[in-house]
Amino acid sequence: MELLQRDIAMVLAAVVVDLVLGDPRALPHPVVAIGRMISLLEGPLRRLMVNPRAAGVALLVITVGATYAGAALLLKAAYAIAPDLGFVAGLYIAWVSLAARSLHVESGKVAKALERGDIAGARTALSYIVGRETAQLDEPEIVRGAVETVAENTGDGVIAPLFYLMLGGPPLAIAYKAVNTLDSMVGYKNERYLDFGWASARFDDLANYLPSRLTGLLMVLAAPICALSGSGAWRIMRRDCRNHTSPNSGFPEAAAAGALGVRLGGANRYFGKVVDKPTIGDASAPLSLAAYGGVVRLMYCCEAILVIAWLAVRAISND
Repeated sequence: MELLQRDIAMVLAAVVVDLVLGDPRALPHPVVAIGRMISLLEGPLRRLMVNPRAAGVALLVITVGATYAGAALLLKAAYAIAPDLGFVAGLYIAWVSLAARSLHVESGKVAKALERGDIAGARTALSYIVGRETAQLDEPEIVRGAVETVAENTGDGVIAPLFYLMLGGPPLAIAYKAVNTLDSMVGYKNERYLDFGWASARFDDLANYLPSRLTGLLMVLAAPICALSGSGAWRIMRRDCRNHTSPNSGFPEAAAAGALGVRLGGANRYFGKVVDKPTIGDASAPLSLAAYGGVVRLMYCCEAILVIAWLAVRAISND
């Protein structure tokens, strides 16, 4: 298979397989292996290195380097055995790097519970996908949590890994997932991880810098296609993209809020303490299941636009 055709086929196949099958829970998952590697390395690195920031840098370099090198070597060996085997191996790595279907399925459990009138079930389902306390949330706040999660993860769970897959193939996509996993495991601003997780958190910010802004722009383009407000997405993204503790997450969340005409952000409860965050967007429309359905459409449409744009660029560059 010609290199260009192989790369295009792999990206398209990975997107389709993810949309159809979602996360392959019954198969060995590289992200699970990455998480175990991080857990195994933390203790020895802390003991070997007195400076926790230096130990955290070592963890970042080892984890991301080993992930990228392991994927690259696996693909090289698989292609050496048989081109078809190499393609399948690359497709699997690319597939598990994407998360559109899984994001829809997991957030959809919240929506389905609300449709049944099961507030307690919706709170429980939401607790699996957000960090805030959910036990006392009413329906609009539950919807807000689901909408914020889908909007934010459209950036780092869908567009970012797809961006790196298109840029550098399966090894770069899974290396990005390693960065993402590091941030989710050690990138906390608490006593244990403030210094040790500093490098992982900062590198995750760097890795998501372009994809998050790209996601915001894609939402602006996608909004009219999804019967939402493109002008609202653009206006609120420009106005409120900095109203977030993350330097990146505000872009997709603000664009989504503007497209939907809802207000995100505000007060959340963590470990019994209420944390007031800046609001994002204007409350022109209620936080209802319609808003959740709209943000899911935005997610899928953003992915489709990126794929089409990439195919166009590849076609023009190959002429």
